[in-house]
Amino acid sequence: MAIICLRYFVFLAVAAIVVLPAAVAGELVPDFYDELGGPTYEVLLGRRDSLTANLSAANSDIPAPVFNFSGLLSNFQSHGLNLNDLVVLSGGHTIGLARCTNFRARINNHTDINLDFAASLKNRCPADVNVGGNNTAPLDATTEVFDTVYLQELLQQKGLLHSDQELVNGGNSESADLVRYYSGNSAAFMDDFSASMIKMGNLKPLTGSHGEIRENCRRVNKIW
Repeated sequence: MAIICLRYFVFLAVAAIVVLPAAVAGELVPDFYDELGGPTYEVLLGRRDSLTANLSAANSDIPAPVFNFSGLLSNFQSHGLNLNDLVVLSGGHTIGLARCTNFRARINNHTDINLDFAASLKNRCPADVNVGGNNTAPLDATTEVFDTVYLQELLQQKGLLHSDQELVNGGNSESADLVRYYSGNSAAFMDDFSASMIKMGNLKPLTGSHGEIRENCRRVNKIW
């Protein structure tokens, strides 16, 4: 969990995740975001990565795409993050794809979804649970550009995942108001997204002899 990466705990393990080595993250993050049209920000160098992986911990820490609003907020609060962090970091879904298995129920059974939007997805994600589970769809209409289209589409009932749409339809008016605010204020979204990414990157860092600063973020530095 001690990896600085382009994700929000959400980030629900469904977006195309780009992981940056902790040792060089401060240099690479600005270049990467600039390519996609997103913000630049400075992060602390030298965060230590774990020497092992923990699937059960990852699954418990990352909110699922079927979470309701209360579950999303509780998950974020358990990590020291707040409602504003939840909304702006969810905006990270402006980049990436989701698998059919994570939105099949939404496009076939949910009522808080734009009907034309749902219909447009049914060819690539049939109702039959035995067909097309690994087919993907973009999380917003401009998935290769870091922008506020994801948030705009939530206001049009076009959230691909149930957890996405919960930011507007989950019964929390403050969350819906934040989506409206950021959807029409790109500069504020970019600034606050950057601040929340830095805040998330500073959660529970490993210290002392625990972990290591990886040379390649995909593996430990030395295999014993």
